[in-house]
Amino acid sequence: MSFLKKKMLVTCALPYSNGSIHLGHLLEHIQADIWVRYNRMIGHEVWFICADDAHGTAVMLKSKKQNILPEELIFKIYKEHKYDFSSFQISYDNYYSTHSKENYDLVQKIYNLLNSSGYIKERTISQLYDDKEKIFLPDRFVKGFCPSCKSENQYGDHCEVCGTVYAAINLINPLSVLSNSIPIVRTSVHLFFNLPFFSDFLKKWIFSGVLDKYVLNKTKEWFKIGLKQWDISRDEPYFGFKILNYLNKYFYVWLDAPVGYMSTFKNLCKKRTNLNFDEFWNRNSDCELYHFIGKDIIYFHTLFWPAILEATGFRKPTKIFVHGYVTIRGNKLSKSKNDYILASDWLKYLDSDSLRYYYACKLSNNIQDIEFNIYQLVEKVNTDIVNKVVNLASRSASFINKIFFGKLSDQLSDIELYMRFISESKNIEDLFNNREFSLAMKKIMILSDVANKYINDQKPWTLSNEKYNQLHMIASMGVNLFRVIMTWLKPVTPSLAEKSEFFLKIKLDWKGIKKPLLNHTISKFKILYKRIDINKIKL
Repeated sequence: MSFLKKKMLVTCALPYSNGSIHLGHLLEHIQADIWVRYNRMIGHEVWFICADDAHGTAVMLKSKKQNILPEELIFKIYKEHKYDFSSFQISYDNYYSTHSKENYDLVQKIYNLLNSSGYIKERTISQLYDDKEKIFLPDRFVKGFCPSCKSENQYGDHCEVCGTVYAAINLINPLSVLSNSIPIVRTSVHLFFNLPFFSDFLKKWIFSGVLDKYVLNKTKEWFKIGLKQWDISRDEPYFGFKILNYLNKYFYVWLDAPVGYMSTFKNLCKKRTNLNFDEFWNRNSDCELYHFIGKDIIYFHTLFWPAILEATGFRKPTKIFVHGYVTIRGNKLSKSKNDYILASDWLKYLDSDSLRYYYACKLSNNIQDIEFNIYQLVEKVNTDIVNKVVNLASRSASFINKIFFGKLSDQLSDIELYMRFISESKNIEDLFNNREFSLAMKKIMILSDVANKYINDQKPWTLSNEKYNQLHMIASMGVNLFRVIMTWLKPVTPSLAEKSEFFLKIKLDWKGIKKPLLNHTISKFKILYKRIDINKIKL
């Protein structure tokens, strides 16, 4: 069966420009990066992009508090975000910002298309207003009781307990987060996108296989309730793009943020002569588009965003992949509750591969939350990566380096065992492709146990000089099995893979493992990964 090379564009949800990257953010970026690296390894053309979500009231207020311009704040945060993601080996082709010329032009174009087609209407609405701070309160700056399940301390856009989407004015006993005062109600003219008009299209599109079954039930609930007109405007004061022909009106951040996927790619096209924007974003594009998002923003990505794309003649996502939250002691990581671990703090004590591997061992293609436990992580990394994978290389290479001058044998001691590993490779490929990373890691570690048991059973350290050839083949077998295992792990642990490639003097390649390394000279073995000491971690 011939390989069909795909052209793919992959995105992560845009981190907000008002705070640092923490372990909750990193789950999504690591998940997407593993999938991207895997697809690149097997031969697909994959472009991986993301950007900072730079607009909104929160950015405006934080910059005011720091006595700097919003532009200064978002540039400082952008540099920090970009550095953090690169430190965790997230292989973006372009990391950009929604506060850009490309995004402004595309937002204006999309709005003009929507408006000229009759999908935008003016309405006078009632909003919560903080009379002390003299500002209309955005959804995230008002809290109260959920109007549906009555859960307390919920934001003004949706309930994190029952998932109900509502308007802030419908909150029970609302309070302003800014002044802790009871907001008053004021009216204002706003612009609304006619989302209900696209209900039939969205039902057909969503149930065509775009979403995994774990997400479909939630979207069914929204259709039962009925889709609502979508407010795409915000009142001054606000940091964002102004709406032309309107005084003191700005585009709501949730209009220009998803357009940031398009503008970030458009910016990448300016840097790469082999890329064409229309080829990927044209309505009839043969390229594939994948969004990785958290379960808290399903509504925006499965309803609002595809409706906007359909209305303006652009292509829709091929698939939307949704993950759950990272929790600590059962609670979602939260900047507002000061319950999180920063990416920069992690790297003071641990490397990026440790978190990448731990998350891979937890990740599947459903939306279950992932409980983080540092003790479990240390045990997992030391047991799997150090004791199994790296130890297999160390014990095998010691014979090759010391006795055989770094050169592998011209044949393997057990070709049937090697072919068993190669036959398992297809199953592991399928698991990677379906984002069943936890099952892939389990299978890889089972085979690592098989490889180590083989070395233990053969006892190469007991072989005398009379069994010189047998010793050579057994040790070479160990190195070859390590090579196969590290090829599978390369998308997950890129730093360890790079060191392994230097040791093996080859590029780890999925197709290449079908042919074993024979009569091949390897480097002198050096420690590939150090055991983690839990007592030295102060997180």
